[in-house]
Amino acid sequence: MPRKVFYSFHFDNDNWRAGQIRNIGSVEGDKPVNGNKWEEVKSKSDSIIQAWIDENLKDKSCLVVLIGEKTSERKWVNYEIKKAWELGKAVCGIYIHKLEDSNGKQSTKGKRLLASHIPVFESEYSSSSYVYDDIKNNITNLVEKAITIRNQY
Repeated sequence: MPRKVFYSFHFDNDNWRAGQIRNIGSVEGDKPVNGNKWEEVKSKSDSIIQAWIDENLKDKSCLVVLIGEKTSERKWVNYEIKKAWELGKAVCGIYIHKLEDSNGKQSTKGKRLLASHIPVFESEYSSSSYVYDDIKNNITNLVEKAITIRNQY
């Protein structure tokens, strides 16, 4: 049975790339949030947004941070990382800048926003289709490694 994960990412920049990762299917991700739902949630107070994130993290084994060009600058991504760790969840990251967006464009590599003991995957390939396959072939092991590491803390 696949692990249940919560995907954390910069919605405006990386929703298309995140959708590609969700479609891999080797881990069970949170339900994709459509633009209208996220616009509704993000327009609420901080306490409501935090409660929404907390509720969505509750039954997950791992937080998977999809690291794009500006992910490290996102207030709610940083909150999700902190909250996941507080809840005893595993945390890992995947660089997604080499995946193409809806316009067929790759982006610049984002800053690493996770502590050094948290595993992060970056494909060695530059072609988007190879990057996708590389992530597909490694995501399950990455999540399992993150869970093993988290159990040591």
